[in-house]
Amino acid sequence: MLNERNLTQDLSPASNLMTASWLLIGLPGRSFIDTLGSFKDRHAYQRTVSMTQRKGEPKASEGGIPSNYSRLIARELDLTVSQLPSLLQGTGLGIAQFLGEDSLLTPAHQVRILRNALALSGQFEFGLRLGKRLTPATHGAIGFAASSSPDLLTALQAIQTFLPTRASIVELHLQEAEEHLECRLDFQVPLDADIERCLADTMIVVLLEFGEFVVGRPLHEAEICFTHRTPEYHAMYSDYLPGRIRFGSDKFTLKLPMALCREPNASANHENYRLALEQCESMLAELQNHKPSYQTRLKKMMLSRPPGSLSEDEAAASLFMSKRTLARKLKEENSSFRKIRDEILSRQAISYLCDSKLSIEAIAALMNYHDGANFRRAFKRWFGLSPDQYRQHAGSRHTLPPAP
Repeated sequence: MLNERNLTQDLSPASNLMTASWLLIGLPGRSFIDTLGSFKDRHAYQRTVSMTQRKGEPKASEGGIPSNYSRLIARELDLTVSQLPSLLQGTGLGIAQFLGEDSLLTPAHQVRILRNALALSGQFEFGLRLGKRLTPATHGAIGFAASSSPDLLTALQAIQTFLPTRASIVELHLQEAEEHLECRLDFQVPLDADIERCLADTMIVVLLEFGEFVVGRPLHEAEICFTHRTPEYHAMYSDYLPGRIRFGSDKFTLKLPMALCREPNASANHENYRLALEQCESMLAELQNHKPSYQTRLKKMMLSRPPGSLSEDEAAASLFMSKRTLARKLKEENSSFRKIRDEILSRQAISYLCDSKLSIEAIAALMNYHDGANFRRAFKRWFGLSPDQYRQHAGSRHTLPPAP
């Protein structure tokens, strides 16, 4: 029988993991590819994702919450740069600091921003909407860890382990009770009723989004227990959450059948994830020494998302500017969105071709192409050779055409 103690004993603190840089999440620590590796079973996976967790209630002055979450709040509110002061009111943060790629917020900053966002939205259900925007891809290393886990149980254990690096205002506890896994969420800072309800809505949507990603379907077996009373917008919960929902409970929990938690993640290919992470980290490392530019910011954004998935509209919105303004700024740097995207994708493609034995179809899937034919056409446009020809030339050490 598992309990709260042995669910986490394989995730014991390991301060020696905090030695290099976590390029994928922009926080001090070890390169995530070193912790992910290739997992053959759940226990190996649990041991590999171990890291130090912060215990006790965080002080209001502590930092550690990536500002990208608050930038997503601004995007959900459809704010422009000139409107950001209304979101930052009372935080003491300037716009430049808020938009900084690697800036970290204190819990007090985050709570104030969320309170301002609730007022600006005028919608009590804002937390549910925000949760839907926070897809697994927005969580950096925690997203990679959870989505590549062997099953839902180890995905949740990875979230429990990495959560302090992403959201120090909440802790996740896991405990098996009879035939169910109880996921209990505890807030670590004082919150008023509206903010606590909003954060609870957001966190439960995020957890269930992870669960759906791993299992491959909505978790209709879930039982969700909120501590807040039934809100006026209670009828909207079914639009965002599967399963049974209860209000006014003693504890804020998500209960899942253990059988569901142990279903294998059929879509997880750990070796492919390892290759993808290794490649992204290598390319991100090169960018650390580049002087700040819109090209560099765009490349970092592309490398932090699934290959080819970042649209020009989304990139411009993330930088709080119009698509036309982004195009103009890139032109001033003698570049363009398509040129940068082609550079990233072509370098990823030749890395897979030359450094792995993956089939062309597997590489196409890893790079988010719908089929091998589309990938082959793109590759021929980049290099004037088919992927097979390029791999043969690389093996024979012939001179190869440069990446675009």
